[in-house]
Amino acid sequence: MSQEVILTGIKPTGMPHLGNLVGAIQPSVDLSHKKDTEAFYFIADYHALTGLKNAKELSQFSREIAAAWIALGLDPEQVVLYRQSDIPEVFELSWILACFSPKGLMNRAHAYKAAVQKNQENGETDLDAGVNMGVYTYPILMAADILLMQARWVPVGGDQVQHIEIARDVAQYFNRQYQREVFTLPEALIDESGAVIPGLDGRKMSKSYQNTIPIFAPAATLQKLVARIATDSTRPGEPKDPNASTVFHLYRLVATESETDTFRKAFLAGIAWKDAKDQLYEVLNRRLSGPRERYHALLEDDRDTLDRILSEGVPKARAVGAATMRKVRKAIGVN
Repeated sequence: MSQEVILTGIKPTGMPHLGNLVGAIQPSVDLSHKKDTEAFYFIADYHALTGLKNAKELSQFSREIAAAWIALGLDPEQVVLYRQSDIPEVFELSWILACFSPKGLMNRAHAYKAAVQKNQENGETDLDAGVNMGVYTYPILMAADILLMQARWVPVGGDQVQHIEIARDVAQYFNRQYQREVFTLPEALIDESGAVIPGLDGRKMSKSYQNTIPIFAPAATLQKLVARIATDSTRPGEPKDPNASTVFHLYRLVATESETDTFRKAFLAGIAWKDAKDQLYEVLNRRLSGPRERYHALLEDDRDTLDRILSEGVPKARAVGAATMRKVRKAIGVN
């Protein structure tokens, strides 16, 4: 391909939250407008099977991710949008790459190591208790997603960089073995501004902590969630440290620069926490009300449009995948 390829995927695990918006969805949407690139956006539904075993939820969550991207500005005419499960070449390549992936490399993968450590802390005699092979080989399937589309750049958060490094290592093993450049070597594209997004309790916003702000929740629910944000004991009129405040941190993620400056001054002047939360709700609702309406329309009133968009991306993705697999199969001697 003459253009550099950008690829990004999101695992469907429920309605996206504000942390997903700032850390993954919005940067991905912004990248889709970059010139001289070809962009692939996929819903990583087979990745979700490592933990999600409910068929209805997997189907619904996959649609929600697609609707979220589109509602927040992704133009399907400018990118290739598809479900991972619709691209069989991914899974053929995943097996081939598994044959070039050292077991030691998988042993060092963060998710697997974390599961083993948790078992150790819980006193489990079987350190692999609760670990299915999907969790263990997750990095290989992710490598197949990336290498199949010959991706040069993969936008990720800091905790995902290792997956890109593994994909690059496996690609190099393969290329060296057959002495040809079959795969493009991918690199992580990290948004340096994408710091940890705090949740309602001040910890990292995460569904596992149940401290998220779903970005398409009804306005009344959004207001109630904002009201629950943990604050300190400073009273109205007492100066507050904006840099230590979850309310301020979330506000500046969605407000304009001038609004943020004004809000900072209000903190230093002793704004009451209720007033600060009310202002946060206002900017959040302003940012999310339009996308919220479009999101629900796609899921409820315009289902045919969403299905059509997802189906249109499949032949485009498969054409690229098939071209890669012709190279792979020729290299390994099964063509």
